[in-house]
Amino acid sequence: MERLSLVSAPPDADELAAAARIAEELVAACAGAVRAPRRALRAAVACLLSGGHLLIEDVPGVGKTVLAKSLARAAGCGFARLQCTADLLPADVTGVTVFNQRSQEFEFRAGPVFANVVLVDEINRASPKTQSALLECMEEAQVTVDGETRPLPRPFMVIATQNPVEYEGTFPLPEAQLDRFALRISLGYPPPDQEAALLMDLGRPRSEATERVAPVVDGRGLRWVIEVTGRVHADPAVARYVAELCAATRVDRRLVLGASPRAGIALLRAARALALVRGRGHVLPDDVKELAPLALAHRIVLAPSAGGVRAEDVVADVLSRVAVPLA
Repeated sequence: MERLSLVSAPPDADELAAAARIAEELVAACAGAVRAPRRALRAAVACLLSGGHLLIEDVPGVGKTVLAKSLARAAGCGFARLQCTADLLPADVTGVTVFNQRSQEFEFRAGPVFANVVLVDEINRASPKTQSALLECMEEAQVTVDGETRPLPRPFMVIATQNPVEYEGTFPLPEAQLDRFALRISLGYPPPDQEAALLMDLGRPRSEATERVAPVVDGRGLRWVIEVTGRVHADPAVARYVAELCAATRVDRRLVLGASPRAGIALLRAARALALVRGRGHVLPDDVKELAPLALAHRIVLAPSAGGVRAEDVVADVLSRVAVPLA
């Protein structure tokens, strides 16, 4: 996870306006390439600006890969893609040390994780050993190969996708791995009118939606926006609200595993970013409520006695029961 300052001055009006403008332009750039709900696009941008990692779980063909490529392109980031299969090795992810016969020395050949935005396509098709190779990358923003630790570029974001329908030949992500993803979103099918517009735009040979996405910021500017995001004010009452939401999931009898403290950290960081996208220098409870299903549902584990209840239903129930602070 991106380490954000815990104690720092809130952004002034000029900083806030400039950072919010870039954040909104990132959302607009993604919307120009992906026919998806604006809320999902805001969440994806908020995840990037909060230093988190994103899991996109949806059926094939709704724009998961296009969203990842568009976000990286709009943010002026280096982009790499991993297509996961059962025979993908950890070295294919992190890189490998090889012997260069010309120089008679060992040299490190970096893997695709040495990019700012890494798309891990169909992550649940990789073996558990390969999935675990991403743990250090996602948590510590570094890679250790042959005893040598190398830092990853900053910012660093993993966008993983998985198909929730077809499970044959897949390896479901364990809870420890799911907990590394700040948010999980779903794009869904576009409404008929938007799908018709999509067909008109991209129904021609060799048409690529991401070609229309222009960078709205460079790497240095993006790092500055992320730094400003970390200084968006969160009132102690809002932090208490996040903690109470997480605590409520831990005592819910329909669950065998509630939300971890890492879930609360990710939720509050993402809420700061969402506030910035909306042009505010402070977090409101509504920011938390919008992102809570995306930050908590994939982290909780239903009990066998829960019946047909979904994790999203439990989070919605918790949101309805926990008192909202007057902040």
